[in-house]
Amino acid sequence: MQKKQFGPLADLVSVIGQGTWQIETSQRQAVVATLRRGLDLGLTHIDTAELYGSGLSESIIGEAIEGRRDEVFLVSKVKPNNASRRGTIAACEASLKRLKTDRLDCFLLHWPGSHPLEGTIASFEDLQKAGKIRSWGVSNFDVDDLEAALAIAGPGRIACNQVLYYLGERGIEHEVIPWCAEHGVAVVAYSPFGQHRFPDSNGTLTAIAAAHHATPRQVALAFLTRQAEVFAIPKASTLPHVEENARTVSLTEADLARIDAAFPLGRKPSVLPTL
Repeated sequence: MQKKQFGPLADLVSVIGQGTWQIETSQRQAVVATLRRGLDLGLTHIDTAELYGSGLSESIIGEAIEGRRDEVFLVSKVKPNNASRRGTIAACEASLKRLKTDRLDCFLLHWPGSHPLEGTIASFEDLQKAGKIRSWGVSNFDVDDLEAALAIAGPGRIACNQVLYYLGERGIEHEVIPWCAEHGVAVVAYSPFGQHRFPDSNGTLTAIAAAHHATPRQVALAFLTRQAEVFAIPKASTLPHVEENARTVSLTEADLARIDAAFPLGRKPSVLPTL
């Protein structure tokens, strides 16, 4: 599995990770087995949040990574309504307990909220100094939000921005990805296959996949992560799905151009696309 440097961290993190939104709706032992198989295949970047299943997702991951914690780049998120100066720390400690670990590799603010960002970032910094998190970042932040965070934290502090990105929604390519590239912030694409609407314009992905003895989803992941700063966290709740996600496909410049034409960028969205 290909790895890249994750924002300002020296770590090389798997480009394709494992998303876990709604994993609690599947059979627990099947999910645990799938997550472990993903680790076997190099999908060591695991993303979760206190929001997911009201903490149940974190508990399932805690079971899956038991005895393998050092293999994992583990990410969780604090809900905005919990992201006060004290609440951020309490949320982190609760997540650590559910995950059965003493540290997160990255801790994110799930989306911009009403608590002052200064307090949230101060708590992130305190958690990092205490060794409870190794880095921190944000999610669903547009450029204005990123600028505000940068003004508070200073350069080299924001590890990543996790945002919606799939072939049917390329809006972050206008400003968010260029801003993150300029400031050394990793971009993590959530729902990279779309939410129940995986696109294949006129069979373009199918044709390119056939030429590479791959699948359309593998081609889509390769396109989305073509830029150095972009990672992706597709969800997988079955062994065949996680095995499909783990295969790397090398696209040619002609492939990239063909996909770009089939799934045009479109106009800059007036608001950041989210789920």
